[in-house]
Amino acid sequence: MKTFRFAPSPNGPLHLGHAYSALLNADLAKASGGRLLVRIEDIDQERCRPEFETAILADLDRLGIAYARPVRRQSEHFEDYRDALARLEAMGLVYPAFLTRAEIRARTDDPDWPRDPDGAPLYPGDDRALPHAEALGRIASGTPYALRLRMDEAVRRMGELRFEEAGAGPDGKAGLLTAEPGRWGDVILARKDTPTSYHLSVVVDDALQGVTDVVRGADLFHATTVHRLLQALLGFDAPRYHHHPLVRDAHGRKLSKSEGDTGLSELMAGGASTNDIRRRVGLPPAQPTPST
Repeated sequence: MKTFRFAPSPNGPLHLGHAYSALLNADLAKASGGRLLVRIEDIDQERCRPEFETAILADLDRLGIAYARPVRRQSEHFEDYRDALARLEAMGLVYPAFLTRAEIRARTDDPDWPRDPDGAPLYPGDDRALPHAEALGRIASGTPYALRLRMDEAVRRMGELRFEEAGAGPDGKAGLLTAEPGRWGDVILARKDTPTSYHLSVVVDDALQGVTDVVRGADLFHATTVHRLLQALLGFDAPRYHHHPLVRDAHGRKLSKSEGDTGLSELMAGGASTNDIRRRVGLPPAQPTPST
């Protein structure tokens, strides 16, 4: 059975961009005779709040989106991520990195320094050759650290990888595409106080939940290449991807919780119906469910 998922972070209210992604996932699941899962991506314990999760699920109900229960909360599955991380560590592909953000900025303050697809400078990798005993000593002393992937070794081990793109990324690409995870450098897999990262948790969750189709915004298109690498390293099947356009405001800016864009619940409380929301995000009206 085809399995789709909508995976919001409960760090603020849903806006029209989230509504588009949720409705598109629901439409595709229904059209394929598949199912839709909802996953709460709440590994950021400082910003994620239970009241936002409650509001998100209420908004999905108002939109008439049917999804399978129970909802998976990442904060309840840290052991799954620890297990995956331990497998990567056993392969010799993980190292503790101790540079602070300020140190990284200082060492990469060069217009020619390589940057990842999101524009952030690649990690310098100073800690790669740190003696094991010294690294353990720093960790034991309480020094903050992140666990990073030895990207070049991981890419060398896996060779060329591809993924299926059914939508279109920011370059308009679709079809069977070649993954380029090396463009991201030594990505973070976990931190001192959190046993996972977005990249690791989303790959583990999709595999454990049997997700066959990942439908999400085009801003995550390039991250797919990292996910494809982690899937290969961990022996997971690769889902089919569909990256959809982002919903933008009148000035072309993508909608954002942090920018205080009008929440979905506020729009619906003001009288907007489900079909009003669908029209505003460019989706056709909902088809009534045939009576039995």
